[in-house]
Amino acid sequence: MSTTPRGDSAAPARDSAPVQRTRNKRSSMAKAEQRAGLTLISPTLIIVLVLIVIPILWTIMLSFQQIRLLNLRTAGVLGNYTVSNFAEVFSSPGFLEALIITLVYSVAGTGLAIGLGLVTALALRKPFRGRTFVRAATLIPYVAPIVAVTFVWTTMLNPQFGIINHWGTTFLGWEEAVPFLSERQREVSFLGITFTVPTALFTVIAFEAWRSFPFAFLFLTARLQAVPASLDEAARVDGATPTQRFRYILLPQLLPTIAVLSVLRFIWTFNSFDDIYLLTGGGAGTEVVAVRVYNFLISRGDIGAAAAQAVVLAAILAVLVGIYLKFFAKKEEVS
Repeated sequence: MSTTPRGDSAAPARDSAPVQRTRNKRSSMAKAEQRAGLTLISPTLIIVLVLIVIPILWTIMLSFQQIRLLNLRTAGVLGNYTVSNFAEVFSSPGFLEALIITLVYSVAGTGLAIGLGLVTALALRKPFRGRTFVRAATLIPYVAPIVAVTFVWTTMLNPQFGIINHWGTTFLGWEEAVPFLSERQREVSFLGITFTVPTALFTVIAFEAWRSFPFAFLFLTARLQAVPASLDEAARVDGATPTQRFRYILLPQLLPTIAVLSVLRFIWTFNSFDDIYLLTGGGAGTEVVAVRVYNFLISRGDIGAAAAQAVVLAAILAVLVGIYLKFFAKKEEVS
């Protein structure tokens, strides 16, 4: 009959006690770190909840209620919900026209801004005397107050005393002054072909491109500086032309940055309000959806319809951004 020493059976129990204490200590430290993390981010969470989440939920609730400025006190969580606001939005030709104008304004403004930023970045790529000053001056349209620059443009484009019309009638042979900000459309003849130009819409698109191209210029300049100089030098030695060097060397390096810029600028331009409102007030065929929402809210006092249009605008923008992220963002990451 064999016997097992008592010390051998008690050894595993004694060895497991320190391990259990270590595990408990690590668990308590992890919980303490979680509590500290929640404590640190709680101010940000509260700010986001109060300033973003609650207003969004409140806007969605208002969009399903027949609320005007006179009966605003009846609005609430337990109000009378209806879809009449959305039915009016989708059946209104004014909203569809404003949506088309918004898309044209956003796509054209974004494309022109990135194009101007790319041209400026390439022009200022090589060092020369005074380049720092020129680069700093290029940022003026983007950093200047919006009220100041819109006032300057309104004065320059004035049909009575604006400098643009003065130069046009004096040096360019214009027969009459052009009311750039108050004329809906104008017939223009070029090479014997007559076509209609939306004057005011083209003007606000040009303003948007001029004001926002410095943003694209900063991003593209930073990316150009990261391109290895050896690639360009090797292409020069091989006899590549400037167009070939841009197409096969610089452009592939810039495409991811251009894609990010396109998404950011499109979102901001799609939601733009102050530029158009200060220039034209939404008149002469420049009423984008953001200006239309403001007019419904302030001029008509129709809070429910304004909220419904804002929700539709946000939903359309979310769908467009989602399509980009699903079909294009992954391809850019792979490339």
